[in-house]
Amino acid sequence: MKIDVEAFRVLSILVEEGSFSKAAERLHKAQSAVSYQVKKLEQHLGVKLFCRDQYRAELTPEGKVILAEGKRLLQYLGNIEHLASRFSEGWEPKLELVVDGSLPMEPIMRALKRVSEHKIPTKIQLNMEFLGGVQHRFERDNADLMLVKDYRTGPNYRPQPLPDINSILVVSREHPLASARELSLFELLQHVELTIEDSSPGKIHSDELQFGGDKVFYLSGFIMKKNALLMGLGFGWMPDFLIKEELASGELQELDFLGGSRYSFTPQLVSTMERPLGRAGRLFTSLILEEFNLYQEAAKG
Repeated sequence: MKIDVEAFRVLSILVEEGSFSKAAERLHKAQSAVSYQVKKLEQHLGVKLFCRDQYRAELTPEGKVILAEGKRLLQYLGNIEHLASRFSEGWEPKLELVVDGSLPMEPIMRALKRVSEHKIPTKIQLNMEFLGGVQHRFERDNADLMLVKDYRTGPNYRPQPLPDINSILVVSREHPLASARELSLFELLQHVELTIEDSSPGKIHSDELQFGGDKVFYLSGFIMKKNALLMGLGFGWMPDFLIKEELASGELQELDFLGGSRYSFTPQLVSTMERPLGRAGRLFTSLILEEFNLYQEAAKG
């Protein structure tokens, strides 16, 4: 059974105007054409929609329910037309991002907020992974962009550097290492090292900063790692933006390690020429670069 969707719009206007003559005038149609369209809809549905013994065009109880559903259908169709119009302007249906959990979320969220203000039709999916899991998911899911700490490069990858991220080797002030001076690697490895687990299926990638001792606890995220550090469970590297308050209060302390207690890396925003970015991807790229630079300036200030 084929239903004339336009008939629901006629039905809605007829109820609003209260008579066939006024509805016909508003629709710029003959009154007979409006009546025919309503009768045809009733025949298709097998339901009486109007009480025709009334002066005003009033819906039957069944007609009220059907009109409500018809209005929803018209709204859905309007949404589809709007989406199709925006897609024809170059907006892609979906933008998938994979982000390394060692990166600050604030500039990423700010960039996404600015993207949303453009009221684009693109659905955005943001996934968080760690170490080799970032590139694994980027390749497995055919994602559009990855914000990554480190990756295996290739001829089709297009990286853009983001501002440096600093990591600090820290421990709880209650931990025995907190008061030690000029720590050697041997002394360090007598204690538990806290590190982040690779989220790729094979878990073959380890953090390049890992010291390689036997006493290692692998954790699945930096929030968990931070809590473990605060409890005095062990020592480990943390991005400085995640522990500013704890360093300032003294809850966490920077280790006096002979090999150095500070490290910086340059994260990359990577796309691939195999999947050229659409309009939303290009917009997000420009905004994320801008927001990371603003974030770095604010951190310096």
